[in-house]
Amino acid sequence: MGAMDLQLESTAVQHGQAKLNVEEHALVSLLPDEKYAAEKIENVDPDDYDKLEKGIMQYGCAHYRRRCRIRAPCCNEIFDCRHCHNEAKNSIIIDAVKRHELPRHEVQQVICSLCGTEQEVRQVCISCGVCMGKYFCEVCKLFDDDVSKQQYHCNGCGICRIGGRENFFHCSKCGCCYSIVLKNSHACVEGAMHHDCPICFEYLFESTNDVSVLPCGHTIHVKCLQEMEEHCQFACPLCSKSVCDMSKAWERLDEELATISDTCDNKMVRILCNDCGATSEVQFHLIAHKCQKCKSYNTRQI
Repeated sequence: MGAMDLQLESTAVQHGQAKLNVEEHALVSLLPDEKYAAEKIENVDPDDYDKLEKGIMQYGCAHYRRRCRIRAPCCNEIFDCRHCHNEAKNSIIIDAVKRHELPRHEVQQVICSLCGTEQEVRQVCISCGVCMGKYFCEVCKLFDDDVSKQQYHCNGCGICRIGGRENFFHCSKCGCCYSIVLKNSHACVEGAMHHDCPICFEYLFESTNDVSVLPCGHTIHVKCLQEMEEHCQFACPLCSKSVCDMSKAWERLDEELATISDTCDNKMVRILCNDCGATSEVQFHLIAHKCQKCKSYNTRQI
């Protein structure tokens, strides 16, 4: 999957990576041609673009370019964004009892970065009239001047994602947004994205790192999958199915096993194929056992 970021709230999953998809909501966002939609921004002169764009892309943090800061409803402190809050308040150096994350939907107050005015969440500053975020989601309280991410809000996920709504669809069973290339081909797994990565244990649904959807339907960080492959691990950590097409590897293993003499010619064992689920009775081998149905060597003795 390409790269489920962020810089945003989360990512939608592509054919091997994660990107964001979103569906329309009560957004007060700006048009992609960079002209402000006057009918969507109340009490703003449609010709006053200079005031709206003042300081654009000059403020923000490592996560977002935005012209406001937020007051955390949980601890009443001010941060550039929820990620900055979570890095400061939910790190391992913080007393476990005091660790917490910012509930994004509960943010009520923002502080304009240009004039310092604290106000209720809105897109345009009530004091200096600057647009505090070219992309603005009233639901997620998300501001971002970098609209090249193609942010959208997904009603199904309940959060904002990036990548362009037209490039993704929301799978209600998996509970997340996937690339449209997977719409008729991915294996549905109940709540596939609503669990921790089986390698690093980070919660995948809100992860800002790329996520890959495996052929079995389970999900994992792209980097974690790459590390697995670097260590010659090609089976899903959750269900043990192969994470890629292993047919060429099985052919090479056929050739190698043909050159190895076997001293247990008369011993038979029952095996279960992790890939197709079939059981077989095969001749025992010290190296590997081949499924008689799908010809996979991804098997276990039972």
